[in-house]
Amino acid sequence: MSFNKSRGVGIGGGGGGDELVLRGSVSKKWTFLLCLGSFCIGLLFTNRMWTMPEPKEVIRRSTLELEKMNLVAGDCAPKSIGDAKDVPGEVPRTQDVIQTLDKTISNLEIELASAKATQESMLSVAPASESTGKRKYFMVIGINTAFSSRKRRDSVRATWMPQGEKRRKMEEEKGIIIRFVIGHSATSGGILDRAIDAEDRKHGDFMRLDHVEGYLELAAKTKAYFVAAVSMWDAEYYIKVDDDVHVNIATLGNTLARHRSKPRVYVGCMKSGPVLAQKGVRYHEPEYWKFGEWGNKYFRHATGQLYAISKDLASYIALNQHVLHKYANEDVSLGAWFIGLDVEHVDDRRLCCGTPPDCEWKAQAGNVCVASFDWSCSGICKSADRIKEVHQRCGESENAIWNAKF
Repeated sequence: MSFNKSRGVGIGGGGGGDELVLRGSVSKKWTFLLCLGSFCIGLLFTNRMWTMPEPKEVIRRSTLELEKMNLVAGDCAPKSIGDAKDVPGEVPRTQDVIQTLDKTISNLEIELASAKATQESMLSVAPASESTGKRKYFMVIGINTAFSSRKRRDSVRATWMPQGEKRRKMEEEKGIIIRFVIGHSATSGGILDRAIDAEDRKHGDFMRLDHVEGYLELAAKTKAYFVAAVSMWDAEYYIKVDDDVHVNIATLGNTLARHRSKPRVYVGCMKSGPVLAQKGVRYHEPEYWKFGEWGNKYFRHATGQLYAISKDLASYIALNQHVLHKYANEDVSLGAWFIGLDVEHVDDRRLCCGTPPDCEWKAQAGNVCVASFDWSCSGICKSADRIKEVHQRCGESENAIWNAKF
């Protein structure tokens, strides 16, 4: 019995061991298959998620990127001249650019002139030795003349304009400069210019301008005179007078000396004449439409026979010469340049007395005239012949200039 039991147990025990071995084998096979399956599924999944771009897509993207780069570069790169289609469209744009640049340059010039004027005003407060270093003069008198006015100039030299040593003494002791002002002919160096050169060598009383002479260019000549005078002499006043006007220099100096405390002063016989729109008449104004309706008058300005401006105003003209507009008449032009500025207009009728008996009666009454001329001739009629008589009857004494204290 014990034997059977032991066998039974042995058989039973042997059967259980085989079953365990079989289960271990099955598990390894399934594990291997599962791993292999998982690996394959993983490969399949990876291929779907990370698909490499096809060559066509790469080429397409590269083409788009190149087109974008060309669009950006095309705005900066110069365009072909031979592209005829773009030329008509580029011309207006080029003109607009040029106009814009012109306006910008003009604005910069105005700002620069304004800055220079401000600096000039600041420097004028300092002593002469600290500012310009040039000698100070009291006034510069420019006598407007022409090539054909030799007799007028000689008559002026023989009457109210000191000559030779007296003129040099007046410059040194009184600080008064007097010069005949003239430009050059259309043919520079021609017979007219040589005649003036010879006259200047004899008298030494000319101021030559870089300007072509002509009646219709008087405004330009006036501007050129002030520009040149400011650069040559540092004076308190700058005067323009015509060569057919009689002047009492000492009386002129005393008159201007009263206005020394005024920084910007414009002295003359102020008027406001009609704007002449009709062509062919004397003093015709081509730009009459700028002054309003037909029949309007000009703004107040000094008559052109003689006027004086202070240093600040002469410097303003010099600094802004390129942007100051010139009208047909030089006296109107000068008045226009001062519109909008803080300028005191001094209307002194002694600067526009008539010839005898007018100036003679005033002189006898103790009111000596600064300047005398005939309104009908815009100067002394036949001045070369008559100015001597005017000087004798209306002129100040010979010692007046030497006794004057400005």
